[in-house]
Amino acid sequence: MARKAYSKRYAQAVFEIALEAGELERWQSDLEKIVRVVSDADFKAFLENPKIHLEEKEKLLSGQMKEVNPLALNLVLLLVSQGRLDIAGEIADEYRRLWNRHRGIELAEVTTAVPLDKEDEQKLAEHLGRMVGKKVEIRADIDSGIIGGFIARIGDRLLDGSTRCQLAALKKALAGAER
Repeated sequence: MARKAYSKRYAQAVFEIALEAGELERWQSDLEKIVRVVSDADFKAFLENPKIHLEEKEKLLSGQMKEVNPLALNLVLLLVSQGRLDIAGEIADEYRRLWNRHRGIELAEVTTAVPLDKEDEQKLAEHLGRMVGKKVEIRADIDSGIIGGFIARIGDRLLDGSTRCQLAALKKALAGAER
């Protein structure tokens, strides 16, 4: 749980810096680049190696991230020095959530049994948007176990319109009718 709190605090600080500087989009891009770079297992192992001095790590990072904001590079160095490099992805996700909220967009994590084509994804985004009163951006996932329909998580709301859920409700209703 502390890990989540740390990533939220870092993301909030980064968001405030980006907002003040008017560089919200650039920071989003820089955070995505950071996540890509530090997700390389060998590179991450080098950065997390306590036997290697921070100056050497800084040289390597500077070479890999020439085009990122110097403050974004400082964020990575801070994470490396505090042994929290593993939360870089969570920081980027939380930053995106904050940026979307700032723009009036909600992220919906949608699970379907089969992949959605662009047209169906757009229709679902519009439908969910009407339900929450905001523009909705979809992050899709596939789980054939839900049989059909969809499950959507928007913030703290869970909408379960899956066939599996409907079958479970029907089974419960039928079991209650037998008594």
